[in-house]
Amino acid sequence: MSAPRPRVVLVDGVPMSGLVASVDEPRAVVVALHGGASTAAYFDCPGHPQLSLLRAGTSAGYTMVALDRPGYGSSAPYPEAMDRPEQRVALAYGALDKVLGDQPRGAGVFLMGHSAGCELAVRMAVGGSDVIGLELAGTGLHYSDVMADIMRATTADHRPAGLREVLWQPADLYPPDVLSGMTNSSGGARYEVEVTSSWPRHDFPALAPQVGVPVQFSVAEFERVWRSDREMLAQIGAMFTSSPRFVINEQAGTGHNLSLSVNGAAYHAKVLAFVEECVLAQQGLETC
Repeated sequence: MSAPRPRVVLVDGVPMSGLVASVDEPRAVVVALHGGASTAAYFDCPGHPQLSLLRAGTSAGYTMVALDRPGYGSSAPYPEAMDRPEQRVALAYGALDKVLGDQPRGAGVFLMGHSAGCELAVRMAVGGSDVIGLELAGTGLHYSDVMADIMRATTADHRPAGLREVLWQPADLYPPDVLSGMTNSSGGARYEVEVTSSWPRHDFPALAPQVGVPVQFSVAEFERVWRSDREMLAQIGAMFTSSPRFVINEQAGTGHNLSLSVNGAAYHAKVLAFVEECVLAQQGLETC
């Protein structure tokens, strides 16, 4: 497993940060986008290399890029540069281009979003030219009843006390030091209050039909933020009318934060298997 290294690049005057783990001849480039109140470290859990998507990805032959989403990391002091969705997409793709430079990209770019990061991942999938596939996890169309109550009480300056219990339970699914806040101490971005409200009601249903690449939609066994019953999953799948393939992955032994769950490695293995299917499909060797 290659150790990821931090990078900071300048995109239209905004510093964009993240973690990069490269291989010489990648089968593809996997771009991972973290959720709210987190950073790129979500995909390279400190002290737990076995839970690192980035290290697992390089071992499988992929160049891995985990970006600090606009409003996080080095870009946090520049909120005016990312209020509009098109600004955030431009910053993310600009950062990816700067980070990769003239390095090979293999079959193309595979996008992976978790939770609030799904908003940017879907927008990038719609607007990108060399995207070969999309992984979404920790999102949906309807909040659970508990989460809906929390959302009504959430503002830019106030995060209700019950939020942590919804995001990080059952506790035995996570390493103790992860629960202590090692990887989720960052505050949220200003624009996210509006995004979390409009995403399930408007943006997700509007954008999903425009996604023209294969999609894997992963659901944690103990997801408590979103409704993930059969009816909801069927509704989500039905939205991706332009995708050549839509796959539901029900991931056992994981909570909302799948990558940081004790079974995160099993989840990453399924993600990377789907990436490989998309690479083969791009090469005309297999139907993805």
